Amino acid sequence: MPAVQKLLVLYTGGTIGMQASANGLAPASGFEARLRAQQTEQHEQLPTWVFRELLPLIDSANMSQANWLAMVAAIRQGVEQDGCDGVLVLHGTDTLAYSAAALSFLLLGLPVPVVLTGSMLPAGAEHSDAWPNLFGAMQALHLGIAPGVHLYFNGALMHGARVSKLSSDAFDAFQVVPRLRQGERLAELPAHIDFRQPRQAVNLLSLPLVPGLRASHLRALLDSGVQGLLLECYGSGTGPSDNAELLDVLREAHGRGVVLAAISQCARGHVEFGVYAAGSQLASVGLVSAGGMTREAALGKLFALLGAGLAQDEVERLFSLDLCGERVE
Repeated sequence: MPAVQKLLVLYTGGTIGMQASANGLAPASGFEARLRAQQTEQHEQLPTWVFRELLPLIDSANMSQANWLAMVAAIRQGVEQDGCDGVLVLHGTDTLAYSAAALSFLLLGLPVPVVLTGSMLPAGAEHSDAWPNLFGAMQALHLGIAPGVHLYFNGALMHGARVSKLSSDAFDAFQVVPRLRQGERLAELPAHIDFRQPRQAVNLLSLPLVPGLRASHLRALLDSGVQGLLLECYGSGTGPSDNAELLDVLREAHGRGVVLAAISQCARGHVEFGVYAAGSQLASVGLVSAGGMTREAALGKLFALLGAGLAQDEVERLFSLDLCGERVE
């Protein structure tokens, strides 16, 4: 893993660069000057870097699919046109794990490392984690990181498609929770899902199963034009198997082309439909198992596959395979 020589620092907003406003902390421009001033106090060897703001700067609570696609375009420009051999994305923490997962699938095959980081407190705040996270990520890139998408936080470098945010205020908010990750890997990356493939917006939804969920609730959601539904199931992938009407709604949706996928609600869970009859029923109406994927990874993967315009059966086939380490250790 060669050291990064020319780094693109892509600033998207978030807590790390926020400053006080009349309505509270808000994303602010001018972060490049603050970063260069702070670098003069660093003693570690860092790569040469160029800075780009992805405008408009946002609070990551406002993250959207369009923002992800704008990040991909900026990253491709930095690598393909500006000669950068590494990328550091500065991002708010609310949706940092979602963006790390989405970029993991949107940038498949990109030959350089991409690292996302942010902070729980703004740069300049007392006891802030901003500069340690930012310069720690830079140093890791200087030392050499494998191509792919990673998240650096609180001194740890984590897999972009396995990480989740577990705390709203702790400095170690981001962690990779142990899950059973096993299955079949994709043998060869096809061109129709690599980083060059154009994507478009997808009508995508995640829905947790809860006691009392009605078929009418589900029908109303699926009739809104949803292209993909991620059901957050109980345990190992179970649901209300005695609700024939609800199962019929799912079966009908699958029959008209909606991709249905299932993850486990359990923090350390994985989907294995054959364990219980209640899981087998869900599989029989068209749900495909996400295995041990996180919610963030499953949503990002569905977006990348559906956004590429693939047919339902091809989306389901690729969703069931490990593309970048999200399903298999």
